[in-house]
Amino acid sequence: MARRLAERGVRFTQVYKRGWDMHGDLVGMLPLLCGETDRGAHALVTDLKQRGLLDDTLVIWGGEFGRTVYSQGGLSRENYGRDHHPRCFTVWMAGGGARPGTIYGETDDYSYNVVKDPVPVRNFNATILHCLGIDHNKMTFLSQGLEQKLTGTTPAEVVHGLLA
Repeated sequence: MARRLAERGVRFTQVYKRGWDMHGDLVGMLPLLCGETDRGAHALVTDLKQRGLLDDTLVIWGGEFGRTVYSQGGLSRENYGRDHHPRCFTVWMAGGGARPGTIYGETDDYSYNVVKDPVPVRNFNATILHCLGIDHNKMTFLSQGLEQKLTGTTPAEVVHGLLA
């Protein structure tokens, strides 16, 4: 459906998959969610590429936070989960000006802190806007009597290492 919307010129489509907030039953649920998501994401990117739409369509997959690598709560072979992790998380992008095959950023040996090439959310948003042809410094909107930016009040920069 997302591909069909792109073919018809819809400028923004969000596909949402519930159920990722796994504080327990990771062994039971994660393979199911990954299987469903992997198949759908692969089909979307493949369809867009086959139809010549991937260069003009930016596909982003991610969430609002990452997960710790250590167990949360009780630890057993059958039931364990991961806690929220706001410092380190993964997002992938395809098409629309994103550099293919790029791994950007690095965590420490415990996957707890970023040790190389951090990407603050404001910079990621500036990069997305750049891919869409929008200068994040010029696009403002009036909110409660003040000019606001989509990247916030702290200066933001486009992450050129993510761009093709």
